[in-house]
Amino acid sequence: MTSDSKALWREAATKVPEVTLIFWIIKIAATTLGETGGDSVTMTWLHADQNAHNGGYLIGTGIFFGVFIAAVALQILVEKFNPWLYWAAIVASTTVGTALADLVDRSLGIGYPGGVAILLSCVIVSLAVWRWALGSIDVQTVATPRVEIFYWVTITFSQTLGTALGDWMADSAGLGYGGGALVFSAGLAVLAALYFWTNVSRVLLFWAAFILTRPLGATVGDFLDKPIHHGGLAFSRPIASAIIAAFIVGCILLLPQRAGRHPGEASV
Repeated sequence: MTSDSKALWREAATKVPEVTLIFWIIKIAATTLGETGGDSVTMTWLHADQNAHNGGYLIGTGIFFGVFIAAVALQILVEKFNPWLYWAAIVASTTVGTALADLVDRSLGIGYPGGVAILLSCVIVSLAVWRWALGSIDVQTVATPRVEIFYWVTITFSQTLGTALGDWMADSAGLGYGGGALVFSAGLAVLAALYFWTNVSRVLLFWAAFILTRPLGATVGDFLDKPIHHGGLAFSRPIASAIIAAFIVGCILLLPQRAGRHPGEASV
């Protein structure tokens, strides 16, 4: 391969991983870690679950938002896909999403239905502006800083929406954490069936699945660390977070991922 060919290949490779089964396994684990990790700070250490107005959710949101901005900045600065940086940014987005959703739903008193409605609108507007500005919301085009900014803004809104949706189904809808997990798993199964057996837009199915994996992770995370009398297993949040983090590290080490391919690579 000549130097010119290598340059074209670098331009064609995206900054996000190829969307495979491995991607979805790590994504669900990352969203579960975001739930237990976020709750570890806002609830276990800052006691916001005992008093939603003590500033715990706001402080937690600020901390996680700072970590998220740093992770995304590094992700944008690197020249090619790096699985460690990418998944660190995803985990950071899930933790800030957890704290932010709790802040909106509980501290601000908007409630789960209002929070879900607002956040769903944010996701739709983000995707619409992205589509209007750049012509595509396909993740296979995430190869430049401008596209990455749209990508991570949308990711953050979708992660926050997923947290609020998961809490709404588990708490207010009366499904419990196990019931909520089954509902979202069924939703993902429907999306998988549409992917394999229909011609529904792959881009639409990706974003729908990306959103649904977040409440699935949220309900699984809550199931692990909530008290038994609330339908959980009462595991320690920090310990549960450490176990899930170790699982993600193991997946990255043992299940190699490669960058997705920008459509421009076809011309190489």
